[in-house]
Amino acid sequence: MNRHWVLGEFASSDALVAALKGLRARGFEQLDAHTPFPVEETFDALGLKRSWLPLLALGAGLGGAVFAYVTQWFTNAVDYPLDVGGRPLHSVPTNLPITFELAVLSAALTVFGALMVFFGFPHVTHPVFDVESFRSASVDGFWASVAVAGEDAPKVEAALRELGARQVSVVEEGAR
Repeated sequence: MNRHWVLGEFASSDALVAALKGLRARGFEQLDAHTPFPVEETFDALGLKRSWLPLLALGAGLGGAVFAYVTQWFTNAVDYPLDVGGRPLHSVPTNLPITFELAVLSAALTVFGALMVFFGFPHVTHPVFDVESFRSASVDGFWASVAVAGEDAPKVEAALRELGARQVSVVEEGAR
């Protein structure tokens, strides 16, 4: 069974937000909004939950920092102690730059990798981009999309028309 996306274009951002709330009230869950500029009300209308990405970045950053600090301490104080001019073998200030840099690098690479997996790269296009009129989403169109199984597409089409969509399109996954 292929997945379908049912797209509806609305006249304004207010109409889009009202439609998204209406779709959620009717039980549709896999909603998305496409607008030419950020519309803050869509986040609440979509029912988006708090992202886990900041916690993942924090964990990766702390892991990278601990790894860098322990590696520096081990190599300087335990594995290959080298007394240079009476300096202590373990000095916190000398280890901080590398620790900080590896923390930032670990967090950045982890977020990059997580987003690659989350967005399904290297698949860089989406079937909804095949709809010619959907190009208005980057200029002046306010679109709502609902991902559903094939047999539910007519229900979503009817719901979008009832909620005031100017036009409704259905895109099937793998139809190219």
